[in-house]
Amino acid sequence: MPRYAAALLLFVAAPAWVWGQARYIGSAACKGCHAAIYERWQHTRMANVVRDPREHPDAIIPDLSRPDPLVTFKREDIALVYGSKWKQRYFKKVGDDYYVLPAQWDITHKVWRPYFVRQGADWWAGLYPPDNMQRPTGPLCDGCHSVNYDIRTKTVTEWNVGCEKCHGPGSEHAARPSAANVVNPARLDFVRANDVCIQCHSQGRPLENPIGGKYFDWPVGFQAGRELKNFWRLEDHKLGETTFTHFADGTAHKNRMQGNDFVTSLMYTRGVACFSCHDVHGTSNDADLLRPANVLCLECHGPRSPNGPRAATIEQHTHHKAGSSGSQCIGCHMPRMEQTIADVNVSSHTFRFIPPRETERLGIPNACNGCHRDKSTKWAEEALRSWPDVSPWRVGQ
Repeated sequence: MPRYAAALLLFVAAPAWVWGQARYIGSAACKGCHAAIYERWQHTRMANVVRDPREHPDAIIPDLSRPDPLVTFKREDIALVYGSKWKQRYFKKVGDDYYVLPAQWDITHKVWRPYFVRQGADWWAGLYPPDNMQRPTGPLCDGCHSVNYDIRTKTVTEWNVGCEKCHGPGSEHAARPSAANVVNPARLDFVRANDVCIQCHSQGRPLENPIGGKYFDWPVGFQAGRELKNFWRLEDHKLGETTFTHFADGTAHKNRMQGNDFVTSLMYTRGVACFSCHDVHGTSNDADLLRPANVLCLECHGPRSPNGPRAATIEQHTHHKAGSSGSQCIGCHMPRMEQTIADVNVSSHTFRFIPPRETERLGIPNACNGCHRDKSTKWAEEALRSWPDVSPWRVGQ
């Protein structure tokens, strides 16, 4: 039985206590009983996406003493630092709100880049003044960067993705530990289980907007265990149109779109959940995968598997040498095409193979030229046509 099937046998709704008397108490309260998990989690990017440089002097990656025309602020202006893998942004506190400063650090290329969301680059851009200092992070960012952001008081139980972001308010469970008074996503029905991740790993809009005169870019009111559809509408897309979120075929090109991609995938319809592949408590693998990517994929998609591929060996399926980047499952089925900053992209989660002809027809990046950047799409298409086990209809023959 696949590892995710066990979770499907445990479909239950979230207990009513979650939305009643239970209160948020912070991740530190979980440490006593869940020490090993807590230890792993506190080293993850989930636990460290937002850091206070006064508490963590090493949080600011670039050297602010080196002058740059984009950097018009000083270290003491930075109240919070966001990000540590691809990009780093800087929040300034003014009154009881935070605002994003106008320069961000490109971690990959080690250069400063401007930060400003232009008109048409996001749905809310035209609804706020064209000035970072008039675009508070509370309605636009903080609901996903914290636990229990209160839109009235603009306070949080804790910054970052803490335990209660995924397990619900924990006061009842801390007082009387029981499986019955905490949300375990693995024991929720399939949709609600994935909603725990999709709440932040998706682009969309609250069902009611504005709220209190502000336009929110996160699902206000949602808690783990509830149905996300009652709070959040995924960004719409019409096939054939290229929008600020999607390519013409419906594949995402914007960052934070893993959920939008995933719900359209065959994997989702077959009962694969986010936690079938990822462990947000932390692992030693990239993206907190349970196992290295190829190992994980081949557990269900080994040679001659009824799930595919039909080839006798992986090399026969990929037409690349064993161990090469071209023989990695994610190389073709999860190409990096969602932009996070400049030319740095993160993986698609549709799990579709996009043939080179789609690049020619619709401008959608294909996996072949994603690696073979010195080659043309015509070269890639002709190469695929020479593979005897590839459908000619898929490559436009």
